[in-house]
Amino acid sequence: MAKLQNQGLNEPLLSRRGFLIGMVGAGLAFGFAPTEALSEASSESAKRFEPTIWYSIDGDGVVTVNIIRAEMGQHIGTALARILADELEADWAKVRIDAVDTDPKWGVMMTGGSNSVWATFPIFSRAGAAGRIALIEEGAKLLGVPVQQCLAHNGAVVAGNRFISYGELAKHGSLRRTFTPDQLAQLPIKPASERRLIGRNTDAIDIPAKTNGTARYGIDATVEGMVYARPKIPPTRNGARVRSIDDSAARTVKGYISSLVLEDPSNTVPGWVMVFASSYPAAIRAADLVKVDWLAGDGAKISERDVLDHGAKHIADPNGGSLLVGDHGLGAAFLTASSMLERTYTTSSVLHAQLEPVNALAFEKDGIFEIHTGNEWQSLILPVLAKALRMPQERIVMRTYPIGGGFGRRLNGDYAVPAALAAKALGKPVKMVLTRPDDMRFNSFRSPSLQTLRMAFNADGTVTAMDHQASAGWPTGVMALEALEKGLYGTSYDPYAIAGADHWYNVGAHRVRTLSNDLANSAFRPGWLRAVAPGWTNWALESFMDEAAHGRRVDSVAFRLGLLDGTGRNAGSAPNSIGGAKRQAAVLQRAAQKAGWGAAMPTDTGLGIATTFGQERNMPTWIACVARAHVDRGSGAVTVEKLTIVVDAGTVVHPDGAMAQVEGGALWGLSMALHEGTEFVKGQVSDTNLDSYTPLRIGDVPELDIEFIDSTEVPVGLGEPATTVVAPAIGNAIFAAVGARLRHLPIRPAALRKALASHGGAQ
Repeated sequence: MAKLQNQGLNEPLLSRRGFLIGMVGAGLAFGFAPTEALSEASSESAKRFEPTIWYSIDGDGVVTVNIIRAEMGQHIGTALARILADELEADWAKVRIDAVDTDPKWGVMMTGGSNSVWATFPIFSRAGAAGRIALIEEGAKLLGVPVQQCLAHNGAVVAGNRFISYGELAKHGSLRRTFTPDQLAQLPIKPASERRLIGRNTDAIDIPAKTNGTARYGIDATVEGMVYARPKIPPTRNGARVRSIDDSAARTVKGYISSLVLEDPSNTVPGWVMVFASSYPAAIRAADLVKVDWLAGDGAKISERDVLDHGAKHIADPNGGSLLVGDHGLGAAFLTASSMLERTYTTSSVLHAQLEPVNALAFEKDGIFEIHTGNEWQSLILPVLAKALRMPQERIVMRTYPIGGGFGRRLNGDYAVPAALAAKALGKPVKMVLTRPDDMRFNSFRSPSLQTLRMAFNADGTVTAMDHQASAGWPTGVMALEALEKGLYGTSYDPYAIAGADHWYNVGAHRVRTLSNDLANSAFRPGWLRAVAPGWTNWALESFMDEAAHGRRVDSVAFRLGLLDGTGRNAGSAPNSIGGAKRQAAVLQRAAQKAGWGAAMPTDTGLGIATTFGQERNMPTWIACVARAHVDRGSGAVTVEKLTIVVDAGTVVHPDGAMAQVEGGALWGLSMALHEGTEFVKGQVSDTNLDSYTPLRIGDVPELDIEFIDSTEVPVGLGEPATTVVAPAIGNAIFAAVGARLRHLPIRPAALRKALASHGGAQ
């Protein structure tokens, strides 16, 4: 009785779209393992019914769901377990989750792009349904009644006033039912009206461990005989070489062991020096005293302004880049336009600054190299580790831990490489922990971006064409080439560097061109940061839409609604985008209504609106935000008083988790709008701690009014959409309040004061 293995899931790297296809392929290979396969010496309670690799039921009726997604505060295990448990008709009190380690059978292990629930829902639903069917059939046999008289409910098969628990079936049943791929694909899942867990409020499974202190994060991992390590970060991310090390002063530190240059065949951490000690405090003190003479890479000559100027040159050149959207007639529409609007928008570099600095424990045991750390994309870093260690990937395993803040930083698992190299060189377990400054300097931060947008209008104000060009560093182009996608004419592009620009507005002839900023790619390592491209594409798009509306003297909401007509390619399609732009229009209207759009505001206070579809057209999360902001004209300070957000995410699996995701995303969006942003200067970020890099403080948190549209459509992503819609809403609110238009993120008081002084309140 073959169990589900990794069919369709073992590609090394996949786009989000490819990942879903792989997951569906995996789910269609489904079989059941008989309880007889268990050892005769097993206790009754130890016997298990394991219908797929995704879950098992033991003799006590405990259902353990295997989770390949990273837990980083979003309770993803609970959300996914609810999907399976609902269809299985499990007793939620007996559901457990197991965050599994890397193994080829799991296929691609990646947590990002807000796609975990969306990609897993069809697999876990049918896995649960198939298990329920098999349990009912076996329960009918043991109860001696026809299958038609049985149903599953709350962890038992019930026939009238008689029942048999799932635990008893696991212990005493002969569960041999198998399903062909075609049969599994055709299995019906419950109608929404019959769901007991999905969409209902229940506590997250991992809350007790997180609140009583028993949850162990990567930074908590220890093993007997390990030493601690702290790196000396070189002056440039790429191309640095060590000329000499002087550790004479470090030798005075009690517990200091040695310092060595890491030789890295994978070129992940060139120029790294690792400082070893018997304790972490000693490693910190010793590393501060070790003097390293480096030969810096070319990045030492490059600063943020150079990156943006380089992007501007790319945009000015009509050749190059890749077209995501390229309608015919764009040039003619601009040539014959009665009027046009053109604007340029920029964003600064943004750090992750997650609570838990990156860390890893590495050692070799019994021929297996173990890496203990929290990670979001194990399938990406495992081949890199194999290259760095010069050993087969099959001999490397990553042990799974919860993450104290991921946000895309740990999609790039580069920090595992130096720990592994250090352990191999030293011949003993090494626990590497970066300090906050180390972490910020080593961060694969969000690239600065530059975008130019143009819109053409005919004589009556109808939009006839729109052109959107964006230049930024490409994280996927640097770290995951296999996940690049093909543009219209076969030229590859990074979907994580342009998603969101291919919007659902009907703007006539439409073009979206994305350009890889190769200067950024070589000077640092551009990273994925929560929402990735829409963090800058939607800032430009929704600010531009507001400017277009004001330029035409049309209400901002009415202008957008007129373009969200749901025609042509914006009509949407099954299964993921049913309703298309009409659903985006609905959240826009509802948010405006809730926020009191059009009402008179106090002096220097305004409402601004923005809307988006999350990230990708094939997985849209419709969302709109109205920001109420007050501007102090003297200081240029902006106070966001309230954010009103309406979301249509289809079926909401875990309501409490969904609310937390939107709240957290919105507050990070606010933080990046007004507070977060660093500058890349001669090979290094200018901010290396939280005294100068100042994320949103508790006192700056506004009132939040969040509403989810009731829906039974396909569940989509919630981790990132709210992040992308807040900044343009705030920028638009500032314009409504004082007439100043800001086109750069973050919005600093000095820039706002300058805009007010230079243009009398209009920029």
